[in-house]
Amino acid sequence: MINYPIDAVITWVDGEDPKHKAKRMEYGNDNMFKAEDIAGDTRFTSIGEIFYCVASLNRYAPWLNKIYIVTDEQNPMLDDFIVKHFPDKHIPIEIVDHKTIFKGYEEHLPTFNSISIESMTWRIPGLCEHYIEFNDDLILAAPVTPEDFFTPDGKVICYGKKSNSFLVKLSRMIKYRKDGSKKVTFKETMLNAASLLGKHRYFIKLYHTPKGLLKSFYEKFFAGHPEQLTENIKHRFRHYSQYNPQEVQVLQLYREGLCELRDVNKNLIYLKPKNNFEYTKKKLARFSAAPECKFGCFNSIDQTEEQERNLIIEWIEKRIGLK
Repeated sequence: MINYPIDAVITWVDGEDPKHKAKRMEYGNDNMFKAEDIAGDTRFTSIGEIFYCVASLNRYAPWLNKIYIVTDEQNPMLDDFIVKHFPDKHIPIEIVDHKTIFKGYEEHLPTFNSISIESMTWRIPGLCEHYIEFNDDLILAAPVTPEDFFTPDGKVICYGKKSNSFLVKLSRMIKYRKDGSKKVTFKETMLNAASLLGKHRYFIKLYHTPKGLLKSFYEKFFAGHPEQLTENIKHRFRHYSQYNPQEVQVLQLYREGLCELRDVNKNLIYLKPKNNFEYTKKKLARFSAAPECKFGCFNSIDQTEEQERNLIIEWIEKRIGLK
């Protein structure tokens, strides 16, 4: 059994906040705002996903030491919600501002770039050595244990698989936007990480699951490669040259025998809405028939029609015990 503390880190933004919108307008441009992979509205829109994420942690991982919510001069105002649904006991929550994790690098703020932010979350004061990183569109969909993320001797567990780098490199030749600029894809950022490490033949394909991470890995890696940290956080909006910091850790630890890969297909519920009510209804029915799936990702719910969105939210609330 694991007997060391484990924290959770959630990155969150309320893109409907007028102050945040104004900052995006000041630092971005029309081409960025038109590109969903860089600065499209859906990257920042919040319809309450943070409430479901936090509720799922309290429901299915009450053993967590603490929940840190990383944000930009905002507060999701969770207190009343937590008291209502978890009146007897809940995991302590702390709001962490970007200024805290970017201390010493304030010239790169404000940032609207999830890759940049995830490159700095390890700098949260008081963060445990072992922590689990979430985006706010992730939930726990079933009870989990510490052993779902780490081994008793401290190794990281990754829900991913080895993937051939050559095939992704081929896609680089064809994935351009209409304006001729390069797209910023999840796979591209993983391949960039593999190239950074000098590992070109394969990378570890990550999925939209919570990620178990080691704080000490980043401390050591960036102490030895300070220029790589600066290069990755200098872009206020996502950029094709950036690397996925989680991939850097997972791939290097895997090479050192310190990361265990597990099958994602048995553990992940993933839904990216298509504005097709019947499609979503059928997919949610399949999810309901898989109560053993531990993780859920509901991507861009804000882009759905009201009927479909209500169906998704009702399903989530039922799955995490809010109804």
